Amino acid sequence: MRTRQKTMLVGLIAGGLSFSFNVGQAQSRISFDEALQVTRTKSHVLKQSNYLEKQKEQEMKAARGLYFPNLSLNADYLQMSDDIHLDLTPVRDAITPLYQALSNYGKFSGVPNPDPKTASVMPILPDDVSTAAIRGKLKEGLQQINSAEWDKIIQKKGFATVSAGVTWPLYTGGKIDAANKAAKFKVDEAKQTDRQKQGELTSELAERYYGLCLAKQALMVRQEVLKGMESHLTDAEKMQKQGMLANAEVLHAKVFYTQADRELKKSQRDIEIINQALINTMSLEDNQEIEPSSPLFYLADIESSDYFKQLALKNNPLLSQVAIKKELAHQGARAETANYFPTLAVIGTYDIVNKDLSPYMPDWMVGVGLRWTVFDGASRSKKVKAAQYVEDQVREAELKAKDDIRTVIEKLHQELMMDVEQLHQLETSYQFAEEYLRVREKAFREGMSNSTEVVDARLNLAKVKMERLQVAYQFDVALAKILEFSGISEQYVAYQNRAGAVQTSYTFN
Repeated sequence: MRTRQKTMLVGLIAGGLSFSFNVGQAQSRISFDEALQVTRTKSHVLKQSNYLEKQKEQEMKAARGLYFPNLSLNADYLQMSDDIHLDLTPVRDAITPLYQALSNYGKFSGVPNPDPKTASVMPILPDDVSTAAIRGKLKEGLQQINSAEWDKIIQKKGFATVSAGVTWPLYTGGKIDAANKAAKFKVDEAKQTDRQKQGELTSELAERYYGLCLAKQALMVRQEVLKGMESHLTDAEKMQKQGMLANAEVLHAKVFYTQADRELKKSQRDIEIINQALINTMSLEDNQEIEPSSPLFYLADIESSDYFKQLALKNNPLLSQVAIKKELAHQGARAETANYFPTLAVIGTYDIVNKDLSPYMPDWMVGVGLRWTVFDGASRSKKVKAAQYVEDQVREAELKAKDDIRTVIEKLHQELMMDVEQLHQLETSYQFAEEYLRVREKAFREGMSNSTEVVDARLNLAKVKMERLQVAYQFDVALAKILEFSGISEQYVAYQNRAGAVQTSYTFN
């Protein structure tokens, strides 16, 4: 069997498929289409990819929140080393002498008469009365100055507050827009990863499902060989008893009979191993024995390699992911460029409740804040340049990926064509091998041929049958791979059911 190019392009999940598969049965007969539905429904790989997509969707929704205000509830308790106080003693010391001098020695006149009954007769008090009245007021003021608290605590050293705050970015230089676009691209990337996983899983299922078909067909070939060897040994023993055949010929027949028995048992073990691998792919319980109902097949007529290459450029999930990474790199460069611009935001706080907070503090504040980094040691320019280099890297990676995919598709298409050619040639080889065995068996029974020639003829027929099965298996696996690279793995069943599809079995029917 030729070694096939194995790749990991990826695509995941087939949600919502409803297929009834009884995992409690000892044996389950199932077609490839049914196996594919079960795999898409139960696969842990696809479920993991589905969760990744949901994660990115939530992150995208979270990024939208950057456009809206950020409201917060803050509770703080602060302890300072000392109380904050305001000492106005120098003011008191400055005005006290003035009040003392004026209240004792000041001369005042022109004070209006406060008595309404006599105000019309004497609107202005005499000078001595005016002086006495003003001095009395000054003495009262002096007493208030002396009794007042001139060193006042305006904030205790320990206080607590509960407040509400708001921050609403009005302009960030494009950072918020870049973050939202990047989040959307990451959702798209997760979807392409889902498709990639799904395509890879389809190829893996084809490899193991048809591998089990091949193993079961090989078992039938081995059973046929053993039966033929047993019949040949029986004929040889009869002819030996009749004196028509030497003992060495009988021993030769026995050797190859036991070898055929070993090969048969080995085939049985191979079936168990491949069956377990298929169960793993389908995420079934270990007690399942799968009986494939879809036979090996091949298509004599298939599209050109250019057809698949064009499909790959449009649909290949890996190329789609590379294109998305290129957009992500561009958004990263935009975000770094935004650091050259100022950030403008509305800010505000409201004091809900407090303990020992200064009464001079306002209940609420609102304003607009701007922050603009003028110089940061040329860090911004280097980061922008680094982000641009990321874009260049992704661009080159995209070109390389396209070349690689075209090369792989060309290789797989050549292998498909080679498989078809070999299958056609093996049809003729089978006819020759079958006729050659018939002639040798007849000649042996007539004493015209020896045991070695009969054994060689039978093994040659078995070899042709096995090669035909293996080549058909290689075709089925290569077809799954080329569809995976072309981004159309979901069409594998359609190719399988095409009108020109040729089913293959060990009987050459």
